[in-house]
Amino acid sequence: MIRINLLPHREMRRKQQEQQFYILLGGVVAIGVAIWFMVHTYLSDSHTSQQARNGFLEQEITKLDKQIEEIKKLREQIAALLARKKVVEALQANRAEVVHLLDQLVRQLPDGMYLKGIKQTGNKVTITGYTQSQARVSTLMRNLEASAYLKNPGLVEIRATQQAGQRINEFTMNIDVTRAETEAAAAKPAPDPRKPVMKPAAKG
Repeated sequence: MIRINLLPHREMRRKQQEQQFYILLGGVVAIGVAIWFMVHTYLSDSHTSQQARNGFLEQEITKLDKQIEEIKKLREQIAALLARKKVVEALQANRAEVVHLLDQLVRQLPDGMYLKGIKQTGNKVTITGYTQSQARVSTLMRNLEASAYLKNPGLVEIRATQQAGQRINEFTMNIDVTRAETEAAAAKPAPDPRKPVMKPAAKG
């Protein structure tokens, strides 16, 4: 009977299996390392890209903040210019109103009367002046009542006084100004001061 020793064959087979195992293990490890490297690279690239996007967004936000600040300053400048424009328009309107008021007062003032002062508060005008007689004050009040611009004259005071050694009367009178007429007059050119102003004939 022939006897065959199988130990060397089994030992070789075991070594082959161990080699295959280590080869397989090495392959798995290599694949795992490759996968880890790819994931790490992907995440690193993603992080870098995200940082770049964040940096870009921060720059854009900074630009927008500057633009918003510039727009805010521009709006403030526009508001200031509009306010100045309104002030200038108001001054121009007031100047035209004052010129028209003086023109109307001179037109209604009888001979023998002289104005000393004019004060306007809103639609109220207070005038002070001198007159040679009280009758001329009555004439002035009638002329003012007939005016389309000046209304409701009211005599506050009239008293005798001395001016340059002459006895005359000093008076104070309140008058209402019609605002609609004022605005219409402000749109018209001021009267030419070189042209003579005709006064109503004195009465009394």
